[in-house]
Order: sequence, then structure tokens, then C-alpha cells
Amino acid sequence: MLNIGCHLSSSKGYLHMGKEAKSIGADTFQFFTRNPRGGAAKAIDEEDVKSFLDFAKENNFGKILAHAPYTLNACSDKEQTREFALNTMKDDLLRMEYTPGQLYNFHPGSHVGQGVEIGIDLIIKQLNAVLWEDMTTTVLLETMAGKGSEIGRTFEELKQIIDGVHLKDKMGVCLDTCHIYDGGYDIVNDLDGVLNEFDKIIGLDRLKAIHMNDSKNPFASHKDRHEKIGEGSIGLQAMVNIINHPKLQGIPVLLETPNELDGYAKEIETLRAAYKD
Repeated sequence: MLNIGCHLSSSKGYLHMGKEAKSIGADTFQFFTRNPRGGAAKAIDEEDVKSFLDFAKENNFGKILAHAPYTLNACSDKEQTREFALNTMKDDLLRMEYTPGQLYNFHPGSHVGQGVEIGIDLIIKQLNAVLWEDMTTTVLLETMAGKGSEIGRTFEELKQIIDGVHLKDKMGVCLDTCHIYDGGYDIVNDLDGVLNEFDKIIGLDRLKAIHMNDSKNPFASHKDRHEKIGEGSIGLQAMVNIINHPKLQGIPVLLETPNELDGYAKEIETLRAAYKD
């Protein structure tokens, strides 16, 4: 089964996102928990959430993915920025419990010159402060392209974070195709090798979501510019190989390509047509 969706605006609520997703052939979606540049989140409308959960069940939706704001940097060199990250993630995870059993994704952050080890320690410290035993959400570390002082550019860095978290069962990974290709993992010519390396270092059981994006930049460029499916350096065939790979079945696929709804609808149609059920 291929659960596929795209990034949608959360401004009109969960049910609206669900109906919008269905209208373009999607059966999952991603959304920002609040303004992607930071700020307060909208109050939860419990009736809207209940209506969405009923709608999602009726339409066989897969897990949905909430994305933390880009300004969340748990390993900043500024205490105020780290405090914002801590409070934002804590609030987001409490809000996630209105839609039990879903996924919450965040960029690990940038150490801004402090060094990778210090950055990783700060991320671990935050995760240990916000996760709790009875939470139902799985928190995902996103694979990064490695620009600047980003943490998460290698599978080893992600593993090091997970290893330091007390409640490891609450942790997973979101694999971004643009990011890992730009980061030096050749999913075009050696997808099996990349997945085997992921499995050996982190474990494929921790791979909970895929951001499917083509790349405007060449392999190992360590940049992060998404392109429409089939129009970048990764290409359509590599995406088709990913959705049909036997080790990746059942993992929700979310598009973050530079598109409006009609563009997402075409990409979803193309990928569904290429999927071998």
C-alpha cells in the first residue's frame, strides 16, 4: 500500500486538510504545527479534530506528519533560541496527543560553530526533557543535506542522537531524498547500498516517513533546494525505485516539491501509476 501526500496549509484546520488531500488523490499529508518561522500556535478545535479523525478512518488515511517550525534549533549557541526550541517542541507534542499515534518531524539543528559533539549533546538534552512515557507520537529526526553547520548530515550523527535518548521507542527518522542525495548518499545509482547502510547504522525499523523531493543541485553538493519530481538531478526513475522498494513498503511518502495543489495532484498521479501494488 502506498500512502502518499504533500505539504498542506493548516490555517483552516485538520478536516480541511484531510478533504484537500483527498481532492488531489492523497491519503496522508504534512503540515506545520505553527508558522514555519516560529510564533504561537492556533488553539486546537476539538470538534474539528474529531471530525478529521472520523474522515481519516473512513478514507483509509495513513499516518499524518506534523513538521516543527524551521526556527526550532535545539543546539543553538544562544540560550534564548534553545529555550524557544524546548518550549515549542514541548507544546507541539502536547498538542499532537489530540491526534494520537501520528508523526512529528524536526530538523536536528545547526551547532553554529560549537562543534558536532556539543550540538548533538544539546539535542539529546532537549529530547530527554520533552519526551514522556505515555506519549503516542513518534518524533522523527530528518536527514539533512549538510549545509553550513547542520547536524544530521550522516546516518552516524542521527544514530548518536537516538543512542542518547532515554525513551528510544519514541524516536524515528524521516528520510528526505533531496537532502541525502545532496549529502552524498547515492540513491540514484546505489539505493540498495544506501538502505543497507541505513539499516546497519540506524535500523530500517526506525525509518517512519519519506520526504520525496527532487534536487536542483548535483550529487553531494551539500545544498538544500527542492525540485519537482523528475525535473532535478535525482530524476523520476529513482523516485519510482524508492516507492517500489520491498524494504520501504508501508512508509508514508510526503511531497515537499515547489508546487501548488494542481502540481501535487499530477505528481501523486504519476507516482501512483508507477507503483507496483
